[in-house]
Parts: sequence; structure tokens; C-alpha cells
Amino acid sequence: MARVQSSFVCSSCGNVTSKWSGRCEACGAWNTIHEEAPATSGPPSKSVTRAKGRNVPLTDLAAAEPPPPRTASGLDELDRVLGGGLVPGSAVLVGGDPGIGKSTLLLQGAAAFGLAGLSVVYVSGEEASAQVRLRAERLGLGTAPVRLAAETNLRDILTTLDGERPDLVVVDSIQTMWADNVESAPGSVAQVRAAAHELTSFAKRRGASVIMVGHVTKDGQLAGPRVVEHMVDTVLYFEGERGHQFRILRSVKNRFGPADEIGVFEMTGGGLAEVANPSALFLSERGTPAPGSVVFAGIEGTRPVLCELQALVAPTPQAQPRRSVVGWDGGRLAMILAVLEARCGIPFAGLDVYLNVAGGMKISEPAADLAVAAALLSAREDVALPPETVVFGEISLSGALRPVTQTENRLKEARKLGFTAAIAPRGGKAGDASGLSLTQMGDLTAFVGDVFGAG
Repeated sequence: MARVQSSFVCSSCGNVTSKWSGRCEACGAWNTIHEEAPATSGPPSKSVTRAKGRNVPLTDLAAAEPPPPRTASGLDELDRVLGGGLVPGSAVLVGGDPGIGKSTLLLQGAAAFGLAGLSVVYVSGEEASAQVRLRAERLGLGTAPVRLAAETNLRDILTTLDGERPDLVVVDSIQTMWADNVESAPGSVAQVRAAAHELTSFAKRRGASVIMVGHVTKDGQLAGPRVVEHMVDTVLYFEGERGHQFRILRSVKNRFGPADEIGVFEMTGGGLAEVANPSALFLSERGTPAPGSVVFAGIEGTRPVLCELQALVAPTPQAQPRRSVVGWDGGRLAMILAVLEARCGIPFAGLDVYLNVAGGMKISEPAADLAVAAALLSAREDVALPPETVVFGEISLSGALRPVTQTENRLKEARKLGFTAAIAPRGGKAGDASGLSLTQMGDLTAFVGDVFGAG
């Protein structure tokens, strides 16, 4: 029998090569390539193509097996991000920076699902059971119906779970699990992939939901191979700034609900508290409108969220002006500055530009273009925008303003929080804009001329 050749995998980026080298060709990291033993193929009679009775017509499957009911935890923000609750047999991966509160969130979630009637097992590979119990008592969850286990051997964990048949399993974290049939250290690419595959297979086979905690790299991406994110049903990121008490749980992938949905929490001494109205929270510290301050009406998943954009434009003594951005894309800021100079004749040469999204919020949608341009112009001209005004819209390279989705929901959220005026692109479906003075514009030049009196 021909010997199957081994492969070499980079533990930093997951790149696979046929031979070992000291430096990874994909990411440039040194001494990160390790040999992986090939997986043995099963007997031909067990292959999927030769299995009998497994291919069922879709119509028969729909009639025989109705969709499994979701289980709501009672934590509305967590249920919202999951798509309405926890689906039986689903695999969920939760990532976040160290110390951001992942273990606290999942311990509170496990206790909530336990109180909702599920049989819950919390497996910790990083802490002892006594340490987890101590944190639970600090959070007021000492009497929650959750069973604890401190183990890293995947074989022992799966054997115990097969006997106990829980409804929900929380694994903290996937990087600490190790399979004794894989010849590599815990946390390596091979171990993370094998552990994630075994836990996902257990979830599908037993109908139990599995929530796995994943570490992130310095770039903010989940550590390990990207194939783990493809295996699971839902990928959640728990993010926030250390200097702020706000925490945002964001759905990046969800097979059972909308992606890009967010849940907002506030870190308190007693754990994570839900924030029912994030817009009011993000705008709570906003004082008297000042130059460079603009309120942006955004959409996160299906939820409209209002937040404050702050800009500062100042002369620079350096030959190369600084462009500093927090909470937004730096490349998109450079594009907005170029459009303002090329289409509106407003230069920013010799000026430092600083842009910040207040409250630790991170914005990714292009609908923030017009609000960013308004904040930059307001800071440059030292002129504050009219109070109680929200701004949103996408800017094209030609200087035209493009309509954005869910205009009606953005305006409804602004009206609910007491705003009386809105500036938006022409062509958006505003719906019932009663109570708001809506100004729709077609291009950036008209916006600059009408709002700032120049252009």
C-alpha cells in the first residue's frame, strides 16, 4: 500500500504546504510550521457514497421532521443575536479579546438556559470547578442548575456527555481541548480543528447545542484555522473597548437568523446587564452640540442604532499629516477626504484629521459616509450642525449621494429619541416621516452648500 504523504501546516495562519520550511510563505511567520499526520480513510463499505438509506427526499424530510423549536434564555439581547433563541443540535463559536467578558457572558447564558429548563453542562479547560463556582457566586448564580466540569481531554469529555445526554454544552475554550489521536500540542491548528469537528459532530448526532469559546489573534480574528468557522452554525464576536463599560455581541455568521445582528450589554460589578435601548445609551454622554459632532443613524442587523461621530481637524507641524480613526475604516476616511477635495474643492492638506465613534461602537456600513463628511466639515469650519439632527447616506467617488437601506427604520428611531431633523440622500424610501424635517440631497456639493454655505 502506498504511503500517504504528510502535510505541513502553519500554526499562525493555517497555510498547508508539502514540505517543511523555517518561514511560512503565506504570513511570513518564523518557526510556525509543524508536520501533521494524514488522516486514515475508513473502509469502503462505510463511505458516504455507498451508504444505504441515508438520502431522503426533501419533501419527505419536511413532512416527517418539523423544525426543532428554539429555546429562549430570557436574556433578550442574547436571544436576539442567536436569531430568537437556541436551536437544538446547533454549534456556536464565540470569540473575543482576553478579559472582555466571554466567560462571564456564557456563564450567565448557561444559567439562564438552565433556568429555562435545559440540562446544561459547563466544561472549563482554563479554570478549576471551584474557580468557576466562585465567579458564579459573585454573579449571583450560585444556585443555578448548571453542572460544572474541569477537563481538557476530549475523549473523556465526549464519553461523559454521551452518558449524561445534556441539552446544552459550553466549552471554555476550544484552544485548551486536546484529542489523544492527534500528534500535536494543544492549541495547534490540528488540535483545534479536530476538537471543533468532534464537538460539532456530537451536537448534530445527539441533538445537543454546543457553545465553544475561541481565542482571537492580535488582529482580532479567531485563532486557529478558518475551517472551524465554516464547521459551526453560528459565529459570534464579543467586542468592546477596555475604557468603556459597553460590550457588543455581534453575529458574524448565523444559519438560523440574521447576520450582523448585535446585542448590547453593560459591564457592571454584578456581571453583564442588558441594554434595551442602545441608542439612548450611546448618546447619553452627548452634551451641547459642538463643532465636529454629528449623530449618525445606523443599522446593525435588523436594529437601528444611533451613535455620535466625533471629528477633530487641526493644523499639523509635521510634513505628513496624521489620519487617526477609532471605530471606522481608515481607508474609507481617506476616500471621503479625497472626494471632498476633488469634487467640492475643500482641501485637507496640512491638517491632522482625527475621527472617533463615541461609546466604543464600531461601524462598518457605508451609510456613515455622509455623517463622517459632515463631522469633518463641521470641525474644519468650526461650525456646529443644527441640534437634534441625524445624518446618514453613502457617498460615491463622483460625489453623488446614494440611498441606503431601511431609511424608514432609521428615521423612526431618530424620531423616537426626540430628534426633529434628518439629512439623507435623495431617493430613499422615507415612509411616514411625520414629526421630522427631512432634507434629501442628491450630491455632496449641494450638501456642503446648503449646510455650511460653501462648496
